[in-house]
Amino acid sequence: MLKFWTVYIIRIVPIFFVISVGIAMLLYPGGNIHDPNQVGYVFTHNFLSELGRYVTNSGDINFFSQILFNQAMISYLLVGIGFLFVPQYFKDDPFSYSVAWIGSIFIFIGSLFFAGVGFTPADLYFEPHVFFALNAFRLLVPGTFFYLIVLLRQKMPTFEIASLGFLCLSTIAYVIFQIVSGGPYGSAESMVQQATAQKIIVIINVASMLILSNSFNRINKRLILS
Repeated sequence: MLKFWTVYIIRIVPIFFVISVGIAMLLYPGGNIHDPNQVGYVFTHNFLSELGRYVTNSGDINFFSQILFNQAMISYLLVGIGFLFVPQYFKDDPFSYSVAWIGSIFIFIGSLFFAGVGFTPADLYFEPHVFFALNAFRLLVPGTFFYLIVLLRQKMPTFEIASLGFLCLSTIAYVIFQIVSGGPYGSAESMVQQATAQKIIVIINVASMLILSNSFNRINKRLILS
């Protein structure tokens, strides 16, 4: 049961997310916040959350894409639950155990916010949608930082530690970019910059979760052999 939540769930959900979002992009009717006549989904001109709208900016019903995207976002709640099991790996080290719990709580709340994005399509619940979307990544900053401390203490491979550190720094940079860049509604150029930055941080996040699942699998094997 422990390995199921800490390895398989944390590994499967990001893969499910990528597949679901990829299909949703292909099925997206079109339109962006500056051009309602755009055909289909454009990687640099559409935000991911546009896939979750019931009606697109072109005025089309977005039936299939919104189902795929919103269920993918809601599934991230399982990742948060998975992280609540991770501290059990560190029971023999009180410091790592406590730090892991702090990190897990932040990541769990962050996953609740990601799920909140799926429960609040932007065209139906704009203000709560923006609140969840902005703060989900901000909650990842302390969560990943505390787990970086844990992995350093556990002397995990350099690549895995560096990957989590890169996620933490990238998320900080993305949050700062969100704060200083202003909203995407000002100009098409601003929209492109923010939509592209969003895709980059999501790709880094997905890759980091996969690497973290490998770290937890390695720790699980250590405990079995000890």
